[in-house]
Amino acid sequence: MTKTVGRVAGKVAFITGAARGQGREHALRLAEEGADIIAVDVCGDIDTVGYPGATEADLDETVALVQKLDRRIVAEKADVRDLDGLRAALQRGVDELGRPDVVVANAGISGAPSAAAQIDEVAWQTMLDINITGVMHTVKVALPHMSDGRGGSIILVSSMLGLRGGGYMAAYASAKHAVVGLMNSLANELAHLWIRVNSIHPGNIRTPMIDNEWFHRTLRPDLAEPTMDDVAPVIGHFHMLPAPIIEARAVSDAVLFLASDESKYITGATLPIDAGAVAKF
Repeated sequence: MTKTVGRVAGKVAFITGAARGQGREHALRLAEEGADIIAVDVCGDIDTVGYPGATEADLDETVALVQKLDRRIVAEKADVRDLDGLRAALQRGVDELGRPDVVVANAGISGAPSAAAQIDEVAWQTMLDINITGVMHTVKVALPHMSDGRGGSIILVSSMLGLRGGGYMAAYASAKHAVVGLMNSLANELAHLWIRVNSIHPGNIRTPMIDNEWFHRTLRPDLAEPTMDDVAPVIGHFHMLPAPIIEARAVSDAVLFLASDESKYITGATLPIDAGAVAKF
C-alpha cells in the first residue's frame, strides 16, 4: 500500500451507503486519488421502499474494487438510523486506518411518487429517519475524531429536490431540503476548526435508486416491461441540458473536488450536479 500520489493522498474517507451506486463510486473515485476508505452500508431492504436494498455481497464487491486500486478499506454493516451502531462501525475503521479527513454522508432512500396528503405516516418517518437524521448521525459520530485542529471536509448528499420543489415527492424533497439547513449550520459551527461543510445536489443519476423495476413500473404503468430507456423521457424534463440521465462518476468528481485541498476555501456551499435542473425555469 505505497501509493502516495493523488488529490486526496494520505487521507481517510468515511462513506455511508457505500455498498453500491453513488456511494461505491465515491469510494472508488477517492481511492483512485490516494484515499483509504471506511465504508458502511445497511446491506438490507427498507420496508417502505419498493426497490431492493444493497447486500453484503455488494459491500464485499466495493471492498474488492478498492483493494484493486491498492488502497486500504474497512467495511462494516451499519444502519445510519442506529447512532450507537454507526459509532461502533466508524471506530473500527478509525482503529485500523486513522481518523477521517473526509466524510461523505451519502446513505439515503427514495420513495414512491405520491400526493402529499396521501403519504403513509410510516413512509414519511422512515424517509426523515434515513435522509436527514441519518445524515446528522453520520456527522455526529465523525466529529469527535475530526476536532483535533487538523481540519477536514464534510460532504452531505442532498438532491436537486433539495433546492427546488418536486411534485408528488414531498417527503423526499422535505428531507433533502433539511440537509441544506444542516449543512449551513454545521459550516458556521465548524469553520474555526478548518472543517469545511458543503452539500451536493445530484440530478437523475443512473444508480439502483432509479434503475429498478419498481421505479420503471411506477412511472410507465402503460408498458408491460418498462426499462430505464422508457423512463428517461419522463424524468428527463427536470434537466436543462439534453441529458436525462447522469452517470454516477460525474457526482463522484464533485465529491473528489470538495474532499481535496483544491476546495480549501469553500464551505457552506450547495453544489448542483444536475444538468441545470435547479436553474431551469
